[in-house]
Amino acid sequence: MSHVDSLQEISALLAVTPYFGGLDAAALHKLARPAVRQEFGVGQIIFSEGEPCAGLLVVQEGWLKTVKLSPSGREQVLCVAGPGKFCNEISVFGSVPNPATAIALEPVILWCIPQRAVLRLMEEVPAVARMVSRGLARRVLHMLTMVEDLSLRTVEARLARLLLERASDGTLHRHRWATQDAMAARLGTVPDVLNRELKKLADQGLIRVARQQIEILDSVGLEARARAEE
Repeated sequence: MSHVDSLQEISALLAVTPYFGGLDAAALHKLARPAVRQEFGVGQIIFSEGEPCAGLLVVQEGWLKTVKLSPSGREQVLCVAGPGKFCNEISVFGSVPNPATAIALEPVILWCIPQRAVLRLMEEVPAVARMVSRGLARRVLHMLTMVEDLSLRTVEARLARLLLERASDGTLHRHRWATQDAMAARLGTVPDVLNRELKKLADQGLIRVARQQIEILDSVGLEARARAEE
């Protein structure tokens, strides 16, 4: 791929991201010029917790997860990022080491934009700084909701909330990597407990579980489960 093609490719990608979508071509090119294309295979570590931040990472193809790992290897999934999403804003904008570990769920192509280029643009274009502030505020709210769920809500309630939030037209379509283990890690539980809760919701007629999808049959009933507390 030529340099011109690469510049156009990353500029087009940045143009649809939450932070840089409103920028003109000149500003997008400032970010795109120093960007470096990276590829990762399934299961590869993209960055590790505690490592210095290399730059802002934006996903072009594939999906990855960011996780906190216990000494025993158990993981808590913090978020899952796909095309057009960033995965390490906190370390870039906070100028701190990576607070979590990122792992490729499938073959991933991403671009790394040097931190200095991003911070310089924020100084030059105040609108970018405002968009970044709003984005980080949304990330904090997401983390607060996660803490609330893990601390105050049952696994059943957390599962019901996840299904309602992720479903499209009443159906949650599951990626190949969205195994029971992966879903359990995202909900802060273990696969056996998750399987039991899925079966319970299915037996109550609230959902129908298939291999590649989960269909919501009774959204009102599922919403009641999502509001339940410990």
